[in-house]
Amino acid sequence: MQQNRSHVTEREGLYELDAGSDVLDSPRYNHDIAPTKVHERTWNKWHITALWIGMSVCVPTYTLGGVLTAYFGLSVGEALLAILLANVIVLIPLTLNAFAGTKYGIPFPVLLRSSFGVIGSNVPCLIRALVACGWFGIQTMFGGLAIHLFLGSVFEGWKSLGGTGEVIGFMMFWTLNLWVVLRGAESIKWLETLSAPLLVAVGLGLLVWAMPNVSLTELLAQPPKRPEGASVTGYFLAGLTAMVGFWATLSLNIPDFSRYAKSQKDQILGQIFGLPLTMFLFASLGVVMTAASAKLVGVTVSDPVSLIGHIQSPAWVAFAMALIIIATLSTNTAANIVSPTNDFQNLAPKLINRTKAVMFTGLVGLALMGHELLKKLGLIVSNVSLETVYSNWLLGYSSLLGPIAGIMVVDYFLIKKQQLDLAGLYRDDVYPAWNWNGFIAFGVPVVLTLLSLGSDAFSWFYSYGWFTGSALGGLMYYGLCTMRSSDTAVADTSI
Repeated sequence: MQQNRSHVTEREGLYELDAGSDVLDSPRYNHDIAPTKVHERTWNKWHITALWIGMSVCVPTYTLGGVLTAYFGLSVGEALLAILLANVIVLIPLTLNAFAGTKYGIPFPVLLRSSFGVIGSNVPCLIRALVACGWFGIQTMFGGLAIHLFLGSVFEGWKSLGGTGEVIGFMMFWTLNLWVVLRGAESIKWLETLSAPLLVAVGLGLLVWAMPNVSLTELLAQPPKRPEGASVTGYFLAGLTAMVGFWATLSLNIPDFSRYAKSQKDQILGQIFGLPLTMFLFASLGVVMTAASAKLVGVTVSDPVSLIGHIQSPAWVAFAMALIIIATLSTNTAANIVSPTNDFQNLAPKLINRTKAVMFTGLVGLALMGHELLKKLGLIVSNVSLETVYSNWLLGYSSLLGPIAGIMVVDYFLIKKQQLDLAGLYRDDVYPAWNWNGFIAFGVPVVLTLLSLGSDAFSWFYSYGWFTGSALGGLMYYGLCTMRSSDTAVADTSI
């Protein structure tokens, strides 16, 4: 009996797969990571703008200015410039890696099969998934604190629970996140579209509250916390790398969202409208609010959840915390659950569906925050702050993710010339199981980064890890693929 084969159709530059038995029966395919149909690509530029506003307005963004001034030795003005410049830079891999998702409707792990191999794609997928699970845990901690403060403002007795109340809030917020993602992409689109204008309003309200209590001239005139006379270049570039690292995660898995975009124009304009300015303004708000906090509530507070918790009016606290819960939920579901959900499914699509992958993501995130939860319950004692953990983490994981971004861009635009075998990405007979060119181009920058940690002369390679890694990874991948093509051509000629 003749096998029912898949075929691909094209409509105005968007490709759609009509899966036959060769794909449907493949161990590399399931419904959740299948290419989206053209009629399912409903996100216009304003939906994507709202997505980025929803993801950018979050507690970690608010604290970025403080991270750059306290840990990277930058002045306030230098820190804000680094944040703006970093988000303009990260737009490049974001928009480029989004192209394949929009054109073919494929998620991030399926796109990786082209550059790392059908099975090999699981290695960079798991690296990305682990980073996302870590961020999921961090954001859930902030969201749980907001729920705890909200309940404390509504029910007087709740405040007496202390750290236990924060842990209960964590679990409530953890459950809410998983519920939203399990409802699918349209649920996330609805949440982001609803939350974006609310979050902008919250930011403006906080700014109006803070401005009478802070002098922008004095704030910008504060000296940087670095050795007197030290050159700003090294400190600025290290801070810039860390800020690029903030969204280095999404620059990889942006196809998870661009696969729902109506067109390339929509995904490009949506990202340009939604990312750089939102990040800059909300990080600026964090700097202003932190500077004003001493006059506002009597102590210096660097995160908005704790700051609003100091307000004496229970009604205002409850209202503000409800909005912060929405803000953190909109960030966490899109930025930190969608990607690992797809990544874990890529391991064994026939065995792991979206529901199982979402639950596994939640459990890994919960495990990674186990230390913090035990500290809240008073079962362990630790002086390590959550802010310190993620500020040091930014540089580390950006060095891992940079080479992957470079390899993906080079593979799609220079090696494959924007032409992929859509059905072949879901089978075992078109693309190799392991693409060793990808692994060599990934491994060399990572090894050099590790070696640079022990060398003062080459410490810059780690400090600027995303830039050095993405450039070297992309160049090496191009060189290896070009040499292989030349060798194949020579062999064919000799035959």
